[in-house]
Amino acid sequence: MNQGKKKHGCLTALLSLLALIVCLTIALLAIRAVKMKKNGKTPEGGINESMYVDINGSRQWINIYGQKKDNPVLLYLHGGPGSAVSVFGGAVTRKWSDVYTVVTWDQRDCGKSYSPDQSGTPITFDLMMQDGKEMTEYLLDHLGIEKITLLGHSWGSYFGAKLVQEYPEYYDCFIGVGQLVDWPENEKRFAEAAKGWVGSDPEGKKLLEQLDTADHDAAKAALLSKYGYSDIDDKVDFNALHAMLYNPYYSLSDWKTFFSNHDTVYQDFYTSDEFRHFSLLGNSKYEIPYYNVNGAKDYTVNFELAQEYFETVEAPYKKLYLLEDTRHGLLRSKTEMFSEVLHKIAAEQQQ
Repeated sequence: MNQGKKKHGCLTALLSLLALIVCLTIALLAIRAVKMKKNGKTPEGGINESMYVDINGSRQWINIYGQKKDNPVLLYLHGGPGSAVSVFGGAVTRKWSDVYTVVTWDQRDCGKSYSPDQSGTPITFDLMMQDGKEMTEYLLDHLGIEKITLLGHSWGSYFGAKLVQEYPEYYDCFIGVGQLVDWPENEKRFAEAAKGWVGSDPEGKKLLEQLDTADHDAAKAALLSKYGYSDIDDKVDFNALHAMLYNPYYSLSDWKTFFSNHDTVYQDFYTSDEFRHFSLLGNSKYEIPYYNVNGAKDYTVNFELAQEYFETVEAPYKKLYLLEDTRHGLLRSKTEMFSEVLHKIAAEQQQ
């Protein structure tokens, strides 16, 4: 009889626990729905459009967000390659939306632009250049404008610099953030800098040796972390969990697709000769204003190499911003400081 009471008590406790879990899940989903609705609102007098666009044989996702419809349009090229920023639901880019109508674009095969049925196409220089051209042309037509401000971070700065050099008629200025100049030279500069950090540290020396092996990326990440130059050392200055949880652009199905996407197409691109075709060495002429924003502790993409390149740039106007005590993750770690810089650039361009 006591055993029966114990079993009954255990069953009751289990059912109570399950009921609690169900209630908490429902409450969380309800809170998420409310927050998503709030974050998905269109500003009064502004614009907030999300859509898929047929670009160069694939469906690619964009969001167009701004507080005033007549503000200049800025197309943001994310880094990676393949690291879409839509996952943060505008937590970074909306800080610019009072002076720009910001277009967030998930490049092919990543973020909301990923789908198993159209993935796997090898990424090439020509493919990405055509993607950029077609997306730009679509936005010019869709928004009824003549020019776009192009902002690229990391890989996006490599990509963006090539786009404005090839199609200067489409853009009013270029803003390279964490400017990548040449990947082989960048990694050479990294190894030189890392030797100075390591000194006689035996653990560091082992990591240096691995830079010349297939474990290069892991060794580089370990060296950046060990000596205080990793993106992680630049703490994200907004609540990333809330930004993702209350993301107005991502359904639960989107998150499932995002976390199940293990496509290596960008890894293959990143290590290919096609990636190296984006090199800017010996190619520093621009027909439009050129801005460069770098972190003074950025060795992921070497800021000193970017500065040297900046000195060679020939453009109608150019300006360099160097953010102190800042690494490669400046868009997420120094959102206010970067926003201030972008506001200054917007004001200069509108004079």
